Amino acid sequence: MNTKIKVVALGCLLAASAVSADTFSSTNVLTIPNGNPTGIMDTISVSNVAWNIANIQISLDIAGGYNGSLYATLTGPSGQKAVLLNRVGVSSTNTFGFADAGINLTLDDGVANSGNIHGYGNGSYSLNGNGQVTGTWGADGRDIDPQSSPATFDSAATLANLSLFTGSDANGSWTLFVGNLVGGGGAPATLNGWSLDITPVPEPATGALLGLSALALLGWWKLSRRSRSA
Repeated sequence: MNTKIKVVALGCLLAASAVSADTFSSTNVLTIPNGNPTGIMDTISVSNVAWNIANIQISLDIAGGYNGSLYATLTGPSGQKAVLLNRVGVSSTNTFGFADAGINLTLDDGVANSGNIHGYGNGSYSLNGNGQVTGTWGADGRDIDPQSSPATFDSAATLANLSLFTGSDANGSWTLFVGNLVGGGGAPATLNGWSLDITPVPEPATGALLGLSALALLGWWKLSRRSRSA
């Protein structure tokens, strides 16, 4: 087999061994009432994910309102609860949090991102044409009462993030809660939809293919070196 054919075969093997994410979505449109701690809940049912979770992303589309008032959590089938938003921007120096109206973004603690969503307004960030914050961020993770004193947010741990779901079974009911904890005279925010992207751990056959691919790549590299030095 010549070098060109070996490269093509290796590429095919690597493509066959890729692990893709499964996407589950809700397009329910729900109004988030102002100053109401009961908020709104929406559920996505996940099925036919054969292996446990390697990584999970959640995309949120919330329009209007006041971002510094929002509190959102995601509860998985096994009862784990991640804190997605906890009154973003609230701190000892910012009592009311960030004033932008809405978000249309992805939360993912498993990849490089723009930082923890709680501090998005302290650096550079982008808004879409509807005035919603965009990009990929890490979940807030502050598992504290959203009505805590502003200074409490400064030192709160950020451990209640999406990594809580790593290694668990993805199948079952996933519940999103969103509440607006601060009353006001403005129009309430609206949840326009949300989705989950769940990447499972590689199944054993896929893991074996990845190992074979690595060996094949190493063998091709050694062979090409010998050919160049001959």
